[in-house]
Amino acid sequence: MALSYLDRSNIGNARIAGMENDLNLYSNSCEWLLTIFYISYIVFGPLALVYRVVPPHKWAAFCVLGWGICGTLQSVTYSWGGMMAARFFLGAFEVSFAPGITYVLSFFYLRNELGLRCGMYLSAAPLATCFAGALAYWITSGHPHGISSWRLLFLVEGLPGFVAAAITWFFISDSPEKARFLTEEELVVARARLVRQVGKEEAVKVHRINWTEVWGAMCDLKNWATAIMWFACNVAFSSLPVFLPTILSQMGFSSINAQGLSAPPSFLAFLVVFFSTWIADRTSQRGFTILFLSLIGAAGYILLAVSTGTGVRYAGVFLAAAGIFPTIGNILPWVMNNQGSDTRRGTGIAIINVVGQCGPLLGTRLYPMSEQPYYRKGMWVCAVFMLFNGALALSLRFLLVWENKKLDEKFGSVASQKPDMAPGGEENSGPRFRYIL
Repeated sequence: MALSYLDRSNIGNARIAGMENDLNLYSNSCEWLLTIFYISYIVFGPLALVYRVVPPHKWAAFCVLGWGICGTLQSVTYSWGGMMAARFFLGAFEVSFAPGITYVLSFFYLRNELGLRCGMYLSAAPLATCFAGALAYWITSGHPHGISSWRLLFLVEGLPGFVAAAITWFFISDSPEKARFLTEEELVVARARLVRQVGKEEAVKVHRINWTEVWGAMCDLKNWATAIMWFACNVAFSSLPVFLPTILSQMGFSSINAQGLSAPPSFLAFLVVFFSTWIADRTSQRGFTILFLSLIGAAGYILLAVSTGTGVRYAGVFLAAAGIFPTIGNILPWVMNNQGSDTRRGTGIAIINVVGQCGPLLGTRLYPMSEQPYYRKGMWVCAVFMLFNGALALSLRFLLVWENKKLDEKFGSVASQKPDMAPGGEENSGPRFRYIL
């Protein structure tokens, strides 16, 4: 995950490290390099369901190898068209891998265990952004011979993908039953947990897509609500990592210092992702968590929009990062928390990929050079979308409370039920299934 975000966000570091001048790019050309990446994200988003039919270690290794190749090829492009092609296929391989891994985690963990595990995985995004800034600072502050700094940046951050592909092939387990690191006793426990999750022994061994459940998930309002939330967050999420070095450079910092100063806000976001997903798991209050984080992110963007002082604006960057990344980290597990089967969870991921990744089509065009140095319009747009996201989270929570009350009226409260009253499994919309708020 960290490597995928390195390859995704390093275009912003490369832009101020000389790529813009070397390739004769103007503002609109740079925006298209960001937009084309997310167009492929939309087109190939449904491929998250492939994890249901192809062994995850094979599919993941193929995708990691693909983005390693595309990320490295960015270092040898000499035209805008060549960079556009590399970015398109980079997005195709990344979307086939990254969101689907959180879906694979649902094969191993129960619903109330997913948030922190997804948070551990998704926290690699701000950590990678942090590392990208520090790495870009190290590369661009030196004086390499025979190669431009931005080309060396793509090369250094693309080549590890080849090693990661080999590691992925050998170390990702397709299911708990195939995990080589588990003892015999642990395998028995893992098998029992799987039966508890899907409801019956036979379903554990079925690795195929249930098209009836795909349709059911498509008709579920909750999936579309989280998809719109993902869209709203992605307007800001897609723009912050790639434009942050540019925003900082417009605050008066040198290109080299802007690279380094982009790291601390991302590290704070990394810590908040861990803490917020853990809190949401422990309290089963993911909706309120998302609302709170959305307000923090909106506050950061409002500071950036209304202030002119460098110190205040840099503080706004911290708040924006601490709101955006953790909000994304909590929306994704909320999708899987409230779907009752593997197929429905996979379909939910596919829906938010297709709908949510339309957000970057707007987000990547919010900071044209004509609006420097403050980019007020872009800051206000991001603030409004973060507030909209918080309102959606609160509305969805009200809906889930209402649906839980209906389930209590139908089956009685979970506390009053006996274990044998739930033959369909706790996560298969049976008598003991309740939505996580």
